[in-house]
Amino acid sequence: MPFNSIFAWVIKKRIHQIDLFRKYPIEVQQELFQRHIEMGRKTEFGRKYNFDQIESYKDFKEKVPLQYYEDVKPWVDRLMEGEQQLLWPTDTKWFAKSSGTTSGRSKLIPVTKESLEDCHYKGGKDLLGLYYHNHPNRKLYKGKHLIIGGSAEVNYLSSDSYFGDLSAIIVKNLPWWAEIRRTPAREIALMSEWEEKIEKMARSTIEQDIYIIAGVPSWTMVLANRVLEISGKSNLKEVWPNLELFMHGGVNFEPYREHFKRLIPDPKMNYVETYNASEGFFGIQDEVDKDQMLLMLDYGIFFEFIPMNEFNGRQSKNTIAIEDVELGVNYALVISTNGGLWRYIIGDTIKFSSTAPYRFSITGRTKSYINTFGEELIVENAEHAMAEACSRTNAQVREFTACPLYMEGKDKGAHEWCVEFVQFPDEMDRFIRILDETLREINSDYDAKRYHNLVLESPKVNIIQKGTFDKWLRSIGKLGGQNKIPRLSNDRKLVEQILQTQKDDVSIENK
Repeated sequence: MPFNSIFAWVIKKRIHQIDLFRKYPIEVQQELFQRHIEMGRKTEFGRKYNFDQIESYKDFKEKVPLQYYEDVKPWVDRLMEGEQQLLWPTDTKWFAKSSGTTSGRSKLIPVTKESLEDCHYKGGKDLLGLYYHNHPNRKLYKGKHLIIGGSAEVNYLSSDSYFGDLSAIIVKNLPWWAEIRRTPAREIALMSEWEEKIEKMARSTIEQDIYIIAGVPSWTMVLANRVLEISGKSNLKEVWPNLELFMHGGVNFEPYREHFKRLIPDPKMNYVETYNASEGFFGIQDEVDKDQMLLMLDYGIFFEFIPMNEFNGRQSKNTIAIEDVELGVNYALVISTNGGLWRYIIGDTIKFSSTAPYRFSITGRTKSYINTFGEELIVENAEHAMAEACSRTNAQVREFTACPLYMEGKDKGAHEWCVEFVQFPDEMDRFIRILDETLREINSDYDAKRYHNLVLESPKVNIIQKGTFDKWLRSIGKLGGQNKIPRLSNDRKLVEQILQTQKDDVSIENK
């Protein structure tokens, strides 16, 4: 039987299972919760928090505290030393590298066999399965699937234990049915030097028959531009005529949408959004031409939600299960996973557009941030880098804010800063260089995007006149009190308004 026919048969069975949790979401989550509690009772974490006394979700909320990565890190450190049965009863030997923490350069998220197979791999299969379901009679397995993933580093504490980007862990453990169509070769896919990696990916895939591309939009654009340079073609359809699907996630796709339409000028090209992170695979766009994603309820993840108008970090009092969510409310997402994370505040916020089934969109982060290019820059990073730049150039800053400068054609992205100085730096170029270098030192994802200017170029700094920030606050009725200038924004709205305020002031002065 042809492989596509076998795959279609398997997919039909899986669609039936997806339909079950669409129809019975509360029951599926309740059953998963009970299994998690049983597994947790076999762990040191479960003994510490009296899982043997937990019979209900109410008990769970009362006995188990909400957690950030800083709370999980001591457990992870012990796991990396070789201890087991700490957070999950089966062995934990893999650790997915992710950035965005105040206590270290990168987070290392524990990955178990269950979370790899029943969550991440399951998500990959469902992504293709739902696509087949929405586009019958496709022959995607005739061609190659170009996966633009991360690098892998060996954890030398054990011969069979290692850490790296989640995508690298997935590639190193892919089942045969996925490996036979994946490209580029594993030795290229796992390279850590991105400049060489992009070059080799482009040259090794340019003559292949690519049907699917999967990756973060920013890196995909870098690869696409290099492919076009090498081939001399004007768009990707001239290089890969059978290309029909781009599976993307990790950052907001809207700033990239028009660029991809120019890269792939085909009205039949399909784009599917996913919500997957090092901590788990949470959602898939299951309907054509609708941006909402289906919350995947049978991946070994028990979901909780905190209304953002009541959010107070790990001190938040009002956490609810899925049966109590309301449409249009902004929620902070809390997860308990088969990777050993318990009541973990992931830092993302979502809003439901439907509860039958549960469909949602990502609305942002619980904290101010920039993640347009996958750099996951958080306020703590920005404030630390600004303080370092000021200290080493004898500068003083009153206010600042930053936002992305989007990629345009072959132009790279960047971060644009607006800074109001009390005392100017001894040398502005050195100030910018230290700001950039410090961010690279403390944020590994930012560093990767800045490597050889592949995705991000050096920051652009606008000197803002004294009083401009205050005038902007006054214009929106928020001058004084506890109102503050947002340090980071993931869009350009605030920075454009600040620059316009300054421009208007200059125009008035010149009259």
